[in-house]
Amino acid sequence: MIAEFRLPDLGEGLTESEIVSWHVSIGDTVTLNQVLGEVETAKAVVELPSPYAGTVTAITHEPGTMVEVGEVIIAFDVAGDADGEAAGGGEPAPKRVPTLVGYGADPESAAPPIRRARVFANPLAPAAVREGSAAGAVTAAPDRVQADRPRSTPPVRKLARDLGIDLELLAGSGERGLITRRDVVTFAGDHVPGSGTAVGAAPSSVNGGEAREVRTPIKGVRKFMAQAMVESAFTAPHVTEFLTVDVTEGMEFLAKLRSRKDFEGVKVTPLTLAAKAVCVAAARHPALNSHWDQAAQEVVAFNYMNLGIAAATPRGLVVPNVKDAQSLGLHGLAVALGALAETARAGKTQPADLAGGTFSITNIGVFGIDAGTPILNPGEAGILALGAVRRTPWEYRGEVALRQVMTLSLSFDHRLVDGEQGSRFLAEVGAVMADPAMALVLG
Repeated sequence: MIAEFRLPDLGEGLTESEIVSWHVSIGDTVTLNQVLGEVETAKAVVELPSPYAGTVTAITHEPGTMVEVGEVIIAFDVAGDADGEAAGGGEPAPKRVPTLVGYGADPESAAPPIRRARVFANPLAPAAVREGSAAGAVTAAPDRVQADRPRSTPPVRKLARDLGIDLELLAGSGERGLITRRDVVTFAGDHVPGSGTAVGAAPSSVNGGEAREVRTPIKGVRKFMAQAMVESAFTAPHVTEFLTVDVTEGMEFLAKLRSRKDFEGVKVTPLTLAAKAVCVAAARHPALNSHWDQAAQEVVAFNYMNLGIAAATPRGLVVPNVKDAQSLGLHGLAVALGALAETARAGKTQPADLAGGTFSITNIGVFGIDAGTPILNPGEAGILALGAVRRTPWEYRGEVALRQVMTLSLSFDHRLVDGEQGSRFLAEVGAVMADPAMALVLG
């Protein structure tokens, strides 16, 4: 029996995902819940566990392909009939287990899925042929998805597709014949008009073979974040306020924590202290931890803090959040923040970790930036940017001394937060950053 696996709805109403990688090939035997590969939604990279045990008979989409929810992406021979009985009347074949939300409809046919032929323009064919004649195209055979395609990485294969280049025409310069990005770009400059280099141009005329222009489709995490930021910027009336604070005592406090045995192996940073300061101040100024429900024409006040932390990743900006951050002490916050950062850098942030945020922090200080005007994460009332901690001449006890100073930038939704509320909130966050003992007074 041939069983088809359709791209599931991975939540949040997302309609498409990109195939990032396959961990199996045609002919491989897989077990139930074995990870088949990874897909990238508009919010995160998600592993796909197998809903069947059997043998892979077809893989219908290569890495780098955008796939609609419900499309068949892989098929298996599960050695049973439509009623789940094994061939020959033995043990019933393993039934599908819903390990992910929405595997799609059960297959209506036992026939293997039809592999959609992928057509590449042949750059060596005459122009008239490239523009429309089937005789000038190289059509990938159905079994080339995993078996006989030239060796290259998914980003290189994607670049070749974007430029209309068949990788079979290239000789790889990498280790063991691996086709590299430079191989594709150089080939495009020599053979493909309109690729960003002059036809036949010498590599030195285009920076050692690099294309003068490289176009990258906007999709996945970057597409989602771009849409969200535009929506936020033109929906919520932003106000940004700044406060420069002497955080010398706060930094000394963090140094003491790092020397404690119970904090051994835990990364304690200014972000850790800022997270605690935000939780303390938000409890006193709940408008900063609220939501404007436009459809219901209501203000929703949260009695919990899901604290989002903006994280730059190779796939774009993501804002995972620490659930119920208000219930955590400094140690718990440090551990949670470290786990969020590690997961984000690995590209393993799950959609559930990105949903439900109520307030966010972005740490621009790690890039040496002092201040900014951060854009609100959609649906949230406030976002705090942490600037770099710098040794600066500062008035201290009536004299000028070198002190550790940082600037806090607070953007808030002026529909929810008025100037007084925003100012008092920012002042109290600054007070805790300057003197962590203030957390006991304000809390």
